[in-house]
Amino acid sequence: MSINHIVIPLDSAVLDSKEQYVFYHKMVDFALKELIVSAQQNQICTQKEIVFFKQYCDLLLYSIEAMRVKYMYDAEDNMKVDLTDSGFPNYLEFRYLFNDLSLRDNYINKLKDVNELQDEFLDQILRKKEPVSKYKLFQAASIVYYTSVEQKFIFNRFVQGKIIEVPKGMSSQYMTSWSFYDVANNRPYVCFMYFDYEGKYIDSYKDEIYEVLKNNADRDMSLDTMAYGIDRKLPDVKPKHIKRIDLGPFHNVFAKDENEITHSILESIAKKEIPLESYALSLKVDEVFSGSEFTEGGYFSKQTLQKWSDTVNQNYVFAPHRIIQLLYSKTPEIMNKLAKPPIQISELKIDNI
Repeated sequence: MSINHIVIPLDSAVLDSKEQYVFYHKMVDFALKELIVSAQQNQICTQKEIVFFKQYCDLLLYSIEAMRVKYMYDAEDNMKVDLTDSGFPNYLEFRYLFNDLSLRDNYINKLKDVNELQDEFLDQILRKKEPVSKYKLFQAASIVYYTSVEQKFIFNRFVQGKIIEVPKGMSSQYMTSWSFYDVANNRPYVCFMYFDYEGKYIDSYKDEIYEVLKNNADRDMSLDTMAYGIDRKLPDVKPKHIKRIDLGPFHNVFAKDENEITHSILESIAKKEIPLESYALSLKVDEVFSGSEFTEGGYFSKQTLQKWSDTVNQNYVFAPHRIIQLLYSKTPEIMNKLAKPPIQISELKIDNI
């Protein structure tokens, strides 16, 4: 494990009540679904890319919902939301969830019988007319969690997509996608690579491509460095275009970072100028394109590599109308440097907060 993979559970906000878990999950679920629709409408992703982008977001939402069920009535452990520059769960939460589900069969054998637990619930509510204890609610939540959550759908540190052929007429033959959760900044990334293949049968080379991507494109780094690493280690692959989407920060009441957008929203929530469920979502798209080629290596180990363009950076902000007005007032420099004016998405309304 490299130093880039070392994680500590500091700089995290702890969710410690049922209400907070429900509230946080509703916010993330709502914001990501709004983002998927808006990304397509504003052509931030192509039709093909948006399909994979949605799938990765679905894995993220599935994992956060699993955390909600797991932790809601747990008196010993609490879910942690990153405070540094993310607003999403700390990476360790995903790792704990994945490892915990590896022992799923052991836990299922120790769970209380469902019928017995139901009888206890009814006896407590109908005969004794008392609320069900938190411990029994935790037992019920554990049954739901261990019998319904599947490990294969948990958002892992690296998630590989398939290699597919691109439509005829495009400048490359194939496209693949992958996603990773950066362990340093606790944010999800989605990547796309368009490339040509100079070998005979790509099916026999897919595993090698997947392995190189997993080992060389699984963290936040300079995009041209990532492109060069992929190109150098896959001599039969000619990358033409690499696109990386940095999803976040998610600016909300749980994120107490130094980001100016987050700070503006928190300040306005504190002054009761905007409701508690106010949010905004930043998104950054980086792209590099191959141009000419150059040769690297000695006489016996020459390899033709791509020369890459400067990285094209595009920043976006998605927010409800009221928040957009607020951000133009408090952070005009940031708003004026976006690739597009802030993109309006729906306002979230949560009753009985």
